[in-house]
Amino acid sequence: MERANSILNKVMCVVGCVVFLVFGGCTSLEGSGKCKLLYKDDFEDGDLSGWEATDANAWWIEYFEGNMVLSLHEKKSDYKPPVRSPLNRNMIKDLSVGSFAMSLKMLSTTPDYGHRDLCLFFGYQDASHFYYVHIANKADAHANSIFIVDGKPRLSIAKKRTEGTRWDDNWHRVKLVRDIESGSIEVFFDGKSIMQAADKTFTSGRIGVGSFDDTGKFDEIKVWSMD
Repeated sequence: MERANSILNKVMCVVGCVVFLVFGGCTSLEGSGKCKLLYKDDFEDGDLSGWEATDANAWWIEYFEGNMVLSLHEKKSDYKPPVRSPLNRNMIKDLSVGSFAMSLKMLSTTPDYGHRDLCLFFGYQDASHFYYVHIANKADAHANSIFIVDGKPRLSIAKKRTEGTRWDDNWHRVKLVRDIESGSIEVFFDGKSIMQAADKTFTSGRIGVGSFDDTGKFDEIKVWSMD
């Protein structure tokens, strides 16, 4: 009975977190021990000391459309990854999670083309071992998918995905849900599920934002634990 209750609680946590991500709230779950808010940053204090970038010169906090945002302003980066993977990455310091949910606003600032992208990073172990979500206009073997970097060049692991996710000059709400028991990974773009995967290679790790080789802005970042 105890094991059955444990499994039921886990299922309810996953379902509940997916619901609040899609429909925009967590007030009923937050602090309940099922979905706990671990981290949030709206960048209004102008402080980047809680972040670690692959190329610090490519990032700053700036005033934009009435408030402060995190800005990846350099398309080219001095960072050279050890294996083929995104060139610009900015990770939250001192935060490692297993099952989690993440919500944020993202704005692409790159002229339009097929691989116009922004990325989310998770399960980060080191520069050669992590997952990332690549959201781009056109899906192919290297774009608009969920990828794993496991000591070799990135590999797409998405089982379902759209043919592309159109960026424009507007902010978009992006949400990422990860459950380590099932291995499930799901990404939402403006409330619509755009890609899904299942993998258990990395069951915990750090979280971050960035791009393969484009520019963009990020704001209102929140991370909830689902453990």
